Amino acid sequence: QVQLVESGGGLEQAVGSLRLSCAASGRTFSIYAVGWFRQAPGKEREFVARISKSGTTTRYVDSVKGRFTISRDNAQNTVYLQMNGRKPEDTALYYCAADSGVSNRASPSVYEHWGRGTQVTVSS
Repeated sequence: QVQLVESGGGLEQAVGSLRLSCAASGRTFSIYAVGWFRQAPGKEREFVARISKSGTTTRYVDSVKGRFTISRDNAQNTVYLQMNGRKPEDTALYYCAADSGVSNRASPSVYEHWGRGTQVTVSS
């Protein structure tokens, strides 16, 4: 079992950058790939980015490519989501989730462990 806690969200203007953190405790963090998801009011949960167990492979939804960067520090049991060039449509509750599988998967159903989320609100 691994426990995940997100932090770093808030109300921000679109200019500047924001970094979300996903801190893990419990089982060895490096055995999990980690994904970031987001859910806006009235919408389904959406895949944002994923990073492999070693950190060498990443995947992004098209809408954030070139703006967001996912990274991880296994020594610190933490995954990050650097959010640059934010837009009002990025406003959502952001979750991180852990997947013990090896495929580069985006479906929320394959992720076994979830945090409670951190709210990101981007004003224009």
